[in-house]
Amino acid sequence: MRDQRHVSAAESLEAFLGRWRGSAELAASPAGPARTVEAELVFTKAAGGHAVVQSYRHLEADGSHFEGHGVFTVDPDHGDTLWYYVDSIGKPPEAPARGHWHGGTLTLERHSPRGTSRHSFRLDGAELVHSGSLRMGTAPEFTRFLHARFRKA
Repeated sequence: MRDQRHVSAAESLEAFLGRWRGSAELAASPAGPARTVEAELVFTKAAGGHAVVQSYRHLEADGSHFEGHGVFTVDPDHGDTLWYYVDSIGKPPEAPARGHWHGGTLTLERHSPRGTSRHSFRLDGAELVHSGSLRMGTAPEFTRFLHARFRKA
């Protein structure tokens, strides 16, 4: 395997590049009840391949929408993948999520005073799978809030 410190974000995430459509299962939260929504995910190479921009959008049953935008890059000193993310909920981004590839799955974690978020991205055959979970405070377990499956559009 290539030393990740010398791999650009575009090389690392090449299999994800493009437009994906599918559905996301969302757990109940202050934003709404548990539900399944139709969603779109786009990964685009940027900054000469040193970054990959991610755009996510889903429509709610009432016609409103949620959107989020992320930027992936690679830390050249450590080989970690960094993910900066902001969404339409409106909280400013904190430190980036930091992660690594393990057996074809990119797993990233972001730690904050509120807790830890963990996201994973992987290909399952022709599908791109994104899962997200939270561990609040000092709770021992993560609770999944998102599970999405996409196919190339």
